[in-house]
Amino acid sequence: MEHPSSLPGYVREKLAELDLELSEGDITQKGYEKKRAKLLQPFLKKHEVDKVKSTPPPPYYNVKDANNSSSHGNVSSDGVIVSSEGYSYVTEVPSLSSSQQRHSKKIEFQVGKSSALQGGHVGAPGYENMRPQGGAVGDPGYQNTREPSGFQSQQSTNSSQHRQRRTQRKVTHNEKRYHSVRQEAVQQALAALKGRPKPSLPMPSKRTSVLNRSPGCNDELDSSTDDESIPEENISPDKEYNYPRDHISNSILPPEPIIKPPIRESSIGSQPHSRLDVKQNQMPNPKYTSSNSAPDRRPPQNLPPLPTSDTSSTDSPPIAYKRENDLSDKAFKQKQFNAPDITQFNNAHRAADRVTRYVNVSQNELNEADANGKWKVSAKIQQLLNTLKRPKRRPLPEFYEDNDIELEIAANTKDPNAPKPEGSTMTPVQGEQLSIPAGLPRTLECALQRYGTNSFKSPMATVLDPNGKITTTLTYGKLLSRAQKVAYALSTKIFSKGPEQVTLKAGDRVALVYPNNDPLSFITAWYGCMFRGLVPLPIELPLSSSDTPPQQVGFLLSSCGITVALTSEACLKGLPKSTTTGEIAKLKGWPRLQWFVTEHLPKPPKEFNVGNLRVDDSAAAYIEYTTDKEGSVMGVTVTRAAMINHCRALTMACHYTEGETIVCVLDFKREVGLWHSVLTSVLNGMHVIFIPYALMKLRPSSWMQLITKHRASCCLVKSRDLHWGLLATKDHKDISLSSLRMLLVADGANPWSLSSCDQFLSVFQAKGLRSDAICPCASSSEVFTVSLRRPGRGSCGFSPSATGRGVLSMAALSHGVVRVDSEDSLTSLTLQDCGQVMPAAQMVVVRSEGVPVLCKTDQVGEICVTSGSTSASYFGLDGMTNSTFKVQPLLEEFEQLKDGNGTVNVISKQIGEEFYVRSGLLGFLGPGGLVFVCGSRDGLMTVTGRKHNADDIIATVLAVEPMRFIYRGRIAVFSIKVLRDERVCVIAEQRPDCSEEESFQWMSRVLQAVDSIHQVGIYCLALVPPNHLPKTPLGGIHLCEARRRFLEGSLHPANVLMCPHTCVTNLPKPRELHQDTGVGPASVMVGNLVQGNRLAEAHGRDVGLAEDCERKPQLITGVLRWRANTSPDHIIFTLLNSKGAIAKTLTCSELHKRAEKIAALLQERGRIEAGDHVALIFPPGLDLLCAFYGCLYLGAIPITIRPPHPQNLNTTLPTVRMIVDVSKSGIVLSIQPIIKLLKSREAATSIDPKTWPPILDIDDNPKRKYAGIATVTFDSSAYLDFSVSTCGRLSGVNITHRSLSSLCASLKLACELYPSRHVALCLDPYCGLGFVMWTLIGVYSGHHSILIAPYEVEANPSLWLSTLSQHRVRDTFCSYGVIELCTKALSNSIPSLKQRNIDLRCVRTCVVVAEERPRVQLTQQFCKLFQALGLNTRCVSTSFGCRVNPAICVQGASSAESAQVYVDMRALRNNRVALVERGAPNSLCVIESGKLLPGVKVIIANPDTKGHCGDSHLGEIWVQAPHNANGYFTIYGDETDYNDHFNAKLVTGATSELYARTGYLGFLRRTECSQAASLLDETTPSVASRDSDTESLNSISQLQLNFSSASLGGNTEHSLISGAGNSNDQELHDAVYVVGAVDEVISLRGMNYHPIDIENSVMRCHKKIAECAVFTWTNLLVVVVELDGNESEALDLVPLVTNTVLEDHQLIVGVVVVVDPGVVPINSRGEKQRMHLRDGFLADQLDPIYVAYNM
Repeated sequence: MEHPSSLPGYVREKLAELDLELSEGDITQKGYEKKRAKLLQPFLKKHEVDKVKSTPPPPYYNVKDANNSSSHGNVSSDGVIVSSEGYSYVTEVPSLSSSQQRHSKKIEFQVGKSSALQGGHVGAPGYENMRPQGGAVGDPGYQNTREPSGFQSQQSTNSSQHRQRRTQRKVTHNEKRYHSVRQEAVQQALAALKGRPKPSLPMPSKRTSVLNRSPGCNDELDSSTDDESIPEENISPDKEYNYPRDHISNSILPPEPIIKPPIRESSIGSQPHSRLDVKQNQMPNPKYTSSNSAPDRRPPQNLPPLPTSDTSSTDSPPIAYKRENDLSDKAFKQKQFNAPDITQFNNAHRAADRVTRYVNVSQNELNEADANGKWKVSAKIQQLLNTLKRPKRRPLPEFYEDNDIELEIAANTKDPNAPKPEGSTMTPVQGEQLSIPAGLPRTLECALQRYGTNSFKSPMATVLDPNGKITTTLTYGKLLSRAQKVAYALSTKIFSKGPEQVTLKAGDRVALVYPNNDPLSFITAWYGCMFRGLVPLPIELPLSSSDTPPQQVGFLLSSCGITVALTSEACLKGLPKSTTTGEIAKLKGWPRLQWFVTEHLPKPPKEFNVGNLRVDDSAAAYIEYTTDKEGSVMGVTVTRAAMINHCRALTMACHYTEGETIVCVLDFKREVGLWHSVLTSVLNGMHVIFIPYALMKLRPSSWMQLITKHRASCCLVKSRDLHWGLLATKDHKDISLSSLRMLLVADGANPWSLSSCDQFLSVFQAKGLRSDAICPCASSSEVFTVSLRRPGRGSCGFSPSATGRGVLSMAALSHGVVRVDSEDSLTSLTLQDCGQVMPAAQMVVVRSEGVPVLCKTDQVGEICVTSGSTSASYFGLDGMTNSTFKVQPLLEEFEQLKDGNGTVNVISKQIGEEFYVRSGLLGFLGPGGLVFVCGSRDGLMTVTGRKHNADDIIATVLAVEPMRFIYRGRIAVFSIKVLRDERVCVIAEQRPDCSEEESFQWMSRVLQAVDSIHQVGIYCLALVPPNHLPKTPLGGIHLCEARRRFLEGSLHPANVLMCPHTCVTNLPKPRELHQDTGVGPASVMVGNLVQGNRLAEAHGRDVGLAEDCERKPQLITGVLRWRANTSPDHIIFTLLNSKGAIAKTLTCSELHKRAEKIAALLQERGRIEAGDHVALIFPPGLDLLCAFYGCLYLGAIPITIRPPHPQNLNTTLPTVRMIVDVSKSGIVLSIQPIIKLLKSREAATSIDPKTWPPILDIDDNPKRKYAGIATVTFDSSAYLDFSVSTCGRLSGVNITHRSLSSLCASLKLACELYPSRHVALCLDPYCGLGFVMWTLIGVYSGHHSILIAPYEVEANPSLWLSTLSQHRVRDTFCSYGVIELCTKALSNSIPSLKQRNIDLRCVRTCVVVAEERPRVQLTQQFCKLFQALGLNTRCVSTSFGCRVNPAICVQGASSAESAQVYVDMRALRNNRVALVERGAPNSLCVIESGKLLPGVKVIIANPDTKGHCGDSHLGEIWVQAPHNANGYFTIYGDETDYNDHFNAKLVTGATSELYARTGYLGFLRRTECSQAASLLDETTPSVASRDSDTESLNSISQLQLNFSSASLGGNTEHSLISGAGNSNDQELHDAVYVVGAVDEVISLRGMNYHPIDIENSVMRCHKKIAECAVFTWTNLLVVVVELDGNESEALDLVPLVTNTVLEDHQLIVGVVVVVDPGVVPINSRGEKQRMHLRDGFLADQLDPIYVAYNM
C-alpha cells in the first residue's frame, strides 16, 4: 500500500473519519473493513500487502526533561519542589508527567519536539501487540517486545491477511493519546505477574443460543433523546449509519491491537498457546519489578489464561483435565446402571423434561468429547480448585465466634502496618476578602432591570441549533419583557388544587421542565419566577412514563408540594401522553402536575411593577436537586442571600466584567452551568453562547470554533469536552484561542481532568492558549464552588505559586494518608490542584467518618466550607440537614469525664462558633492554600478497612488494553454491601465485535491489574452489551440506577465473573471441636441429668384393643377373604380419571376373585411357588392392587416397580431393569401396553428385550381355578419395598406379615378409619407409606379409598380438590408434588373454583406423605390460598416415614394441631438446637411431623458416638416399633455402612434395646397438647357423633354405592376402640421435629448445612427462579437454578445467588448453573434428586443456559 502520508488528502480524511467511528463504536467491524477496503482499493500494491514499516516513538516526556519544561519556566533543576509538610509538588504544568495519570473518557495526547504534527508517524507505547515483528527501537519500556510466536503462520488466508493489513498499518501520532502512564503501570504490573504460576481458570460455559445473541442487539432501547454520548450505537451487523462528521482531520486513529485469532479460525494448525501470554509478551523494565513489593503484601490475584482445550481441535487437553476425566470415568464404571430415576409420573409434560437430560454416557463418547476439546464439567471444576489452592489474601482471625459483631470486626480489621498521619493539626484556610466592584447591581432582579432598560439591545444569551448555526439570540430587553410577562401570568393565573382554586404566592415552589437545547425559555421562566418571588426547582425532562430514574424526582416534587410545572410548548408536545384521553400521562411516582407554557403570554398592564415585590434575603431563592450514593434524590435549598453572595464571589474570582462573551457547554440547569451562565452572567451583563449536547456529539470542536469566531474571553467546559475537542483534529487549523483568558474546567475535582488539561494545553498552546487560562474548579451542590484556580495567575495578588501537583502513593491514600511516591512507581498517583479557596470563604478538612475532628496536614478528609454563599438545607430533611449543613469542626483534644451514672462524656473543643457545610469532596490542603481533591464521598468504597476511589479503579480498568474490548467512559464502578463489608463491582459496556474468549481474557487481566495496583480484589466484573448501562440526560453513566438494576437482577449482562473466593475474607470459623477423649457419650448423658435436662425419648399411645383376634384374622390375605365373605358388595376402591369421573370400582369380592385368578395364572403359567419374587410393573390403578394380592394368595413376594416413562426410556428403563435384577425377581407381571413398551424397538436401545425374565400379562386367563390361599407365618416376608433415596441410593427393605399387620392396626387406630369412611389418596403407590395407603390399609380397615393417580392431577390440577368437595371427603393423603402443583397451577383460579361450588370445609385431615423436613412455606401458601374455599388451615400436616419404618409419625384424626418452633440456623450448622423467637435474625421455622403412631417409640441419639441425646438436642432419630421393616433385602452399592441400621444399640442407658436408625437428623421437644377438638371448625360434628353420623356419606346415587352391608361392621368396629380416643387431652406430648437427612448434609468448612435451607434462600433472591437445587462436588458448592424467563436474564442470577448464599449462610458458591425449567429432577414424592442432578451435571447432560465458575 502507498505510504499513508502519500495518500491524497481526501482519502486520509475519510480514513480518519472511519477510524474514529470504529473506535467510538459508531460503525461495526464488518462495515469498517468494507468501507476501508473500498477506499484503499486503488492504492494497493500487491507486493507490499504484508510489509509495513514503523518509526521509533519518542521517549516518554518526563518532568525532569529540561527541554520539555522549558516552555513553562519556574521549574527547579529537577522540576519538583518539596514543601515542609512532606509532599512533592511541581510548580508549573509540564506537557506530561511520567507519574501515574488517571483518565477515563479523556484520551491522552503525547506531543513533543518530534511531534507528529509535522507528519511523522510514531508507535504507541503500551500497545505492544501492535508492533511489527522485531520490536521498536528507542522505546525504553518495550525493548524486548516481539511478535507473538505463531503469528507468522496466520497469513495464508484472505481474512488473516486482511486482519494483518488492518492491524499492522502505520501508526499515526494520534495513537499516542491512548497511552498514559497508568497504562504503562498496568502493563508493567501484568508483566511482573507473568512469571508466577498460573493455574487454569475455567471459562464460563454459555449455551449457543446465548452465545449467538449479539451483544449489540438491544431489545429495550428507549433512549431516543438527543442526550447520548458519542460512542454509542445500536445497529445490526448488516446495517450501518454514520453521524455527519465533517470535523475530523486527516490523521488515522489507532488500529485495534493485534489479537491472536482463536486457533479454530486458522486454516493452518499451530501449537496452541495462551492468549494471555501474547498480551504479556513484553519483558518488565527492571526498575518496576521491585518497586511494588511490600513486606505485608499478600499474593496478588493471579488469574490464569484460558485452557487451550477450549480452542484447539487437534491437541490433547491439559493434564488436569485428563486426570479428572479418568477419575470420573472410573466412577461411572463402578455403576452398572445409570443413577436411578423415579420421576415418571410426577409430571407427564414436566417429567420428560426433567429426565431426558441425563443419559448414560459411554466411555467412547467421553473420549470423543475429550478429543474434540469439549469441556467436561469436572475438568473445569478441577481447574477452579487448582486456582483456589492459592493462599487467601490474609489469614482469618485466630479466634472466631459466629455472631454479627464478630463478622463486622472481621470485615473492618485495622492494619497494624498502615501509615499513620504525622503532620500537625491543620488550621482553617481563609480566602481573600470579598471586594465588590462599585457598579455591581445589588440583586439579580435589579441587574436584569438595569441592563434590560439601559442596554436593552445587548445580547444576553445565544443558542446554536444541532447544525451549529446560531438560531436565536435573547437580548436583555427581550429577557426583561418576557420575564415580566411570565411573572404577571403566574400572579394572575388560577390553578385548581383539588376542589379549590388557588393562585401562586411568593415562596411557592414550581418545577421548571425544559429540554437541554432550550436555555432561552429556561432563563426567561427562571427570572419570571424571581420577579414573582416563586422558588424554581429545575428538573430533567421525563423521557417516558415508565422510566425509573424520574420516580425519585417525583418523590422530591411531592415532598416540596409542587403542583405547577413551567415548560415550553415544544417540550409539552414531547411529554408522554395517555393513550385513552390524550392528556399528559401521570408519571409513575409523580404528583399530578398542572403544566403551564411560558410562551405567547399577554403583555402585563402598565401598572404591574415587578419591583414592588419585596422578598427577604433569607427566603429560598431556588432548589437544586442532587443525588446521594444510594440514588435518593434530595432538594438543596438556596437562599437569596447565598445566591447573590456566590455570584459576587464568582465575579471577583473570575474577574468577570460587563459585556464579556462566555461559551457554555455545561448543563445550564444545575451546578456550575447554572451559577455562571444563568446567574453570574446576568449580574455582570455578559453574553452567553450555549452549545447543546446534541451538537457536541456531532461536532465536538464547535465550542472552540465559537471562541475563535466571537473572540470569547471565557469558556465553561468539562474535561470530556477537552478530550472530544482533541479528537476533532481536522478543525484545529482554523482555531485561535488567544482571546481566551479563562477556560473553566467544571470537573477539575475529578482526578482524570489532569491528563485532559495537560494534553489540551500541549496541543493548543500553539493556537494562542495561555497556560494560565486553564482553571480547574471543584464544586458541589451543597457548598457551590469549593475552590477555583484563578485566571491570569501571574497578576493575582493572592498567591504567586498558583498551581501545583503532587505525586502521591495510592496505598497511603487508601489509608487516608498523604505520602509522596516516586514518579516511576506503579502505584503512584499524580493530582493537580483545584485552585484556592473562594473569596470570603473559610475551609477546613475534617474526618469523613464519625465526629468532625480536624485532620492532620498529611491526612485526607472531607472538605468543609463556611461562607455566606453555601446552600442552607436539604428540603424537608432536618436530620440530614443538621449532619451536612451544621458541622462544627472539633480539635482533637478529647477529655473523658464520668458522670454519676458511670457514663463517659467526651468533651472536645470546637474551633469556633461558625457552622461549616460538608462538600462531599475528599481531599487535603497543600501549601499556599491550594486545594487537592482525590475523590468524593459518594465514590468512596471502604473495603476491609481501606478506602478506594471509584475513579481510580476506572482509570486502571481502562488502562488494560483500552478501546479494544470496552467503550471508554461507559463504565460503572460501585460497591455493594455483602456480609458486612463493601465489595467492588465493575460494570463495563462491551464492544459488539468482542468474542467470549477475548472478553474473558480481558476480564482476567483487569482482575490482575486492579489487584496489583490497588491491592483490592474485584468482587464482580460484568460486561453488558452496548448502550445497556443506564444514562443520565446528558449522556453520562447513571451510576445509582446501574447499581439498582444490578442488585435487583435487571441489568442483563453479557459476561459475568464473580470472585468471592478471593475477596471475602471474613467468613466465620466453625466451632472448635473438643478433642479431649475424656468427654464421651456417658459424660454427656450425666451432664444432661445433672442439668435437669430430660433425655430425648417419646412414645406413641398403646395399640390397645385394636387387635381383636377373635373377630378378624390378622394376615392381610385373611382379612380380604373375610371381607369378601361378610361384605362382598362393599365398594372398597374407586379409581378416578383425569376428568374426575369414576373409571373403575372394585368391591371386596371382585378383588378377592381377581386375586385368586392371578394367583392361579402365576402358578400355572409362571411356575411360581411360595417365596418366589414377582416384579409388578403397573401404572397407578386397580390392576396393581389385584396383582399384589394375587402374589400374597400364592405366598409369592411381590415387588412393585414404577413402569418406565414412554418418552424417556433411555433413563427410566435401566432403573426398572436394575430393580428387577437386584430384587431377584423370577417373573414380571404387567399389562399389555407396558409389555409392548418393554419389548419395543425404542426400548431395545437400552435393554435387550430377550434378556428380561418371563413376562406375564395379567389379563391372560388360567385354565384352572386357584385351590386355596397359601398359609404363611407372621415372620415370613410379605413384600419387598424398593425405593431410591434423594441421594440416589437404591435400597429394598423386607416387610414381614407381622410388620404389615402392626402398621395397618396402628394407622387404623390413629386415623380412625372405618368402613363408613371415604379417604381420598393422591399418592404414588410404589413404596413407603404411599404404597401402604394405596394397597393395604383400605383392605385392612374396610374404608372406601378414592384413588387419584398423581399424573392425572398434572392434566387437571383441580381434580384432587374437586374430588374432596364432591365426595365430602374428610381424610385425604397426598404428596408435596400435588400440593405444589395445586398451589402454582390454581393460584389464579380461586374465583372459578368458587363458581364450581368447590367447598373444602368437609376436610378434617390432609396428610402430606413425605420423607423429609416439613415444607413450612409451601404448606402455608397452600393453606392461605385455599382458605377462600373453606379449607381449615390447621388440618394440613406432614407425616414422617423412612426406609426402616414407612410410617413413624402421622397426624391423627383427633390429634392436636402440629406445634412449630423457631431455631437458630447458625446453631444448627454446629449441630446444636437453639430456640429463638419468631422473627429473630437467622431464625428457621420447623414444624412437627405429625404425631407418633400407636406402638412407636423414638429416641434421639448421637449418630457418631451412639450416645443418648437430651431434649432439644440435635441427633439422629432412632425408632422402635412392631412395624419396623425386617432389614434390608439389598442396598445397591457398599453395604458395610448399613449393617446396624436395623439393630442399633445405645452405648449409654438402656444398652440392650434394639432400634432402627432412620438416617434423619431431628430433635424432640416436649410441648403442651391443645384439645383435639380445637382443630375442628364449628361446622364439623363433635368427636362423639362423628362415626355413627351419616351426614358424611354422599347419597347412594352419587357414588353408586351400597353401604347396607357395611353399616353393621362400621359401628361394631367403632365400638371396640371408642374408649381409646381422648385420653391425652391437655397433656404434655413429645413433638418430633425432622431437620434433614444425614446423607444429604453438606459439610463445608467444618460446618453442616441442609440443602433445603440454602435452596429456600436462593428461591427468594429473584422472581424468575422457578426451582433450585444445591450439591457439593470436590468441596465446591454448586447451585443449579431454573430460569423461568428469557435466556438474556440468565447472567443476572449469578451475582444475586452468590450474594444471597454468602449473606444468609456465610458460604461461597463455587459454581452457578442456570438451566431451563424442568431440569431439576423431582421424584414422585416431590423430593429433589440432588445426586441424580449432580451426575447429570458432571456428565454434561444438563444443557445449561450458563455455567459460572466463581473465583
